[in-house]
Amino acid sequence: MKFSKIKSYAKINLSLNVIKKLKSNFHNIESIVSFVDLHDVIYLRQINLKKHKVFFKGRFSKSINNSNTVTRLLEILDKKRILREKKFELKIIKNIPQKSGLGGGSMNASSLINYFIKKKIIKLKKIELEKLSYSIGSDVILGINPKNTILLSNGKIKRFEKKLNYFVLIVKPVIGCSTSMIYKKVRRFCKPKYNNPRQSLFKKYNLINSENELENVAFKIYPILKKIKLFLLKLSKVEFVRMTGSGSSVVAYFDSKIARDLAAKKFKKKFNNYWCIKSKTV
Repeated sequence: MKFSKIKSYAKINLSLNVIKKLKSNFHNIESIVSFVDLHDVIYLRQINLKKHKVFFKGRFSKSINNSNTVTRLLEILDKKRILREKKFELKIIKNIPQKSGLGGGSMNASSLINYFIKKKIIKLKKIELEKLSYSIGSDVILGINPKNTILLSNGKIKRFEKKLNYFVLIVKPVIGCSTSMIYKKVRRFCKPKYNNPRQSLFKKYNLINSENELENVAFKIYPILKKIKLFLLKLSKVEFVRMTGSGSSVVAYFDSKIARDLAAKKFKKKFNNYWCIKSKTV
């Protein structure tokens, strides 16, 4: 059987507000989320074996262990007999760096769920789909039917059809951010701002005036991230700059490809040993 090809797009947080800390030590957050054309590639085919076969390849595949999101997803589907004894071989090309705030692992799981549903390999009710997603990771739900999304503080999702049109420069230093460490050090909380989710929240003036509140903590732990953001903010024709997720990627947003490409050249000249990729919202 031939392999099917699935693109697993990176997610970006255009804003992130921390609402409160829960007794479980997790946090309630709200966020404006979109996606870029940077993506991992998943090759998948059904096999006539008793176990799934999962292989990770590519630049960012080295430290992925057996507790990854894809393996966990397949284990859950097997345990609940949702796959009805079907087994698959997967080859995943990792183009999205780990610990970068781009949700690479979570979006791999989301992309697989989307594929299984589209091909009618699995059938899930909405509440079952939500439970499955959250059992793998908190970001997985964002990649189910990926569109411009607002994550509400109560955990609900509101998706919008209209696409953004930004050319982006995504940069990441050698370090990766520890999500648990950053959330552990959050001391400032805010009231929910997106209880009335609407398309206008994606307008430029609102995005410029939004923030990722995790920057306050991340920049103290990893000062290089603040240095990167300040450099990007000085570049010509940049609209706004924001860390995505809990880092360590920082994203600069441009209206034009020419401005973005020029910014990439200047950044690489200043920080030539850092990961830097040109992309676009999808």
